[in-house]
Amino acid sequence: MIQKWKNSLAVYFDWRMLTMIGLGFSSGFPFLLVSGTLALWLTDSGVGLEMIGLFSLVKTPYSFKWLWSPLVDRFNIPLFSKLGRRRGWAVFSQIFLLLAILSMASVEPEQSVYLMMFLALLTVFASATQDIVLDAYRVESFDNRDQAAGTAMFILGYRIGSVFSGAVALLLATILTWNEVYVCMALGAVLGMVTILCSREPQKSKEQKLKFEGNFIQRLKNFYQTAVKSPIADFITRPSWCVVLLFVMFYKLCDAYMVPMTMPFYDAMGFTKGQIAFVTKFYGMAATIIGGILGGVIVNRFGIVKSLYLGSVLQGLTTLMYVWQANVGNDLYLLMGTVSLDNLAGGMSTTAFVAYISSLCNTAYTATQYALLSAFMSLARDLLASTSGALVKVTGWSMFFIITTLMALPGLLILFYLQKKLKKEKA
Repeated sequence: MIQKWKNSLAVYFDWRMLTMIGLGFSSGFPFLLVSGTLALWLTDSGVGLEMIGLFSLVKTPYSFKWLWSPLVDRFNIPLFSKLGRRRGWAVFSQIFLLLAILSMASVEPEQSVYLMMFLALLTVFASATQDIVLDAYRVESFDNRDQAAGTAMFILGYRIGSVFSGAVALLLATILTWNEVYVCMALGAVLGMVTILCSREPQKSKEQKLKFEGNFIQRLKNFYQTAVKSPIADFITRPSWCVVLLFVMFYKLCDAYMVPMTMPFYDAMGFTKGQIAFVTKFYGMAATIIGGILGGVIVNRFGIVKSLYLGSVLQGLTTLMYVWQANVGNDLYLLMGTVSLDNLAGGMSTTAFVAYISSLCNTAYTATQYALLSAFMSLARDLLASTSGALVKVTGWSMFFIITTLMALPGLLILFYLQKKLKKEKA
């Protein structure tokens, strides 16, 4: 038994894991800059909760990144192509991301809220493009056996990136203006550039070649057939593919729906920026690391399905902690426990979920299929989460978190159905 656990942990000492942490950071740090951290900036600027909730809509490019993922999957960018298709696209998207965040830093939201929304949309577009590349890079870097461990390290880096754009940003906001904070945050893209420049192009990516022949119309048809139609056709040949998409949409809904309102909630409870930064990021960091690594070990040891069940149940239960927090109010020690348990459960469930999505991808169409699947995941998050502010106004904080907890049930029911379906097909 002990030897099996040791074997499950040994994979974490592969040099590729360090690369995954750096790339995960680059993928993770932009998100809070267009969600939680931005929500607090908007709150400080006097923007209403309804408008803050509507800002969730700027994240819709995450849901539709599959539309341009075939271009990323098949084409090289001039000048950047010498780095390889994956690495070239990564550096290009990171430069785009750097410039977009700097543009956000130049705006005063209380004076130009719609301009800020537009620039946040550009930032999301750059971030989504980067995610297409880095997700493909990650999936192509590991076989199925090591995929969960690679995913755990990528998520660990993602969480560290969230600390950078969350806790570090909040601490900086106590001594700098929000505009200056976002200038500092833009430098996070540099770490991603350094990491990708120091890494190697995945061998599986090198093996994929696309040849277009004939006139322009024929080339366009060939591109559509090879880069757009074939990845989709390959996926829908799988049993119960419609149900799989529904599961991808609803599995993380419980966690995703509450994200836009967490920072306003902490502010409403009377916590200072320093307390929020310390508890939600630095104090919760240990729980996040443990949750992510433990999730990878559990997937390796017990399989993806059992890990998905465990992650979903824990995520729903830890959301109930926020109901307790809402009733107690400004209790720093309770906030420490609430955030730590939430991060632990979130790290475990996310590792299992990303490993599941990765296992669904055909390496011949990695970027397109992963982008399509992750788009369905974020679709429910972005569209439904836009109503979170309005729901808080109607129900209050306690009932809001109770309703959010119940959002874990659809994913569990669909997972149960898929498991039963799979058993019948194997019988």
